[in-house]
Amino acid sequence: MLGQDYAGIIGSDRAKAYDRYPLRQRQLCWAHLRRDAQAMIDRGGPGRKVGEQLLEHIDVLFHWRRWLREGQWSRRTWQEQMGGLRRSFRQELEWGTTVRCRKTAATCRNLLAKEWALWTFVRIPEIEETNNCAERQLRHPVQWRKTSYGTASETGSRFVESILTVLATCQQQKHNAFAYLTACCHAFFRGTSPPALLPTYA
Repeated sequence: MLGQDYAGIIGSDRAKAYDRYPLRQRQLCWAHLRRDAQAMIDRGGPGRKVGEQLLEHIDVLFHWRRWLREGQWSRRTWQEQMGGLRRSFRQELEWGTTVRCRKTAATCRNLLAKEWALWTFVRIPEIEETNNCAERQLRHPVQWRKTSYGTASETGSRFVESILTVLATCQQQKHNAFAYLTACCHAFFRGTSPPALLPTYA
């Protein structure tokens, strides 16, 4: 969907579909990592302590990120502190690869292999450290698909893609979706172009 030439930063989980893009172009979701650490704890056994240490680091990361957003820390102070947290987190992952829990060790190896993509938001502070915003935007389409069982044709699928995109875009731009769709219908019957949804910049 993104295409070969996509040049932006991709915030995502660790789905293999994104491995085609370089790590410098990705930001792995720390909310997903938090769930991974909790899963290590819940499994118990030799991986439990690894999960506890990783979870502690992740909670500190979220606290510090909030301090940056609230202005309690300058960007320079935050980035300096994050450097130390990164080194400590890597040490915990390296330790995790040695424990006698196959799932925990595999998760830690995977994270080490993609470590560069964990910290894109430190290099580029405008990037979010989670993909929660995207997942919230997808919640309504996912719920609709589960209750309606999807579409029965290619044409239906394209319509759903278009209408859900319009609704989400109108919501984000605080436009009245019904008014926009009405204007699109008027444009269709007049043989004119529909109103643009792309934002305009001065």
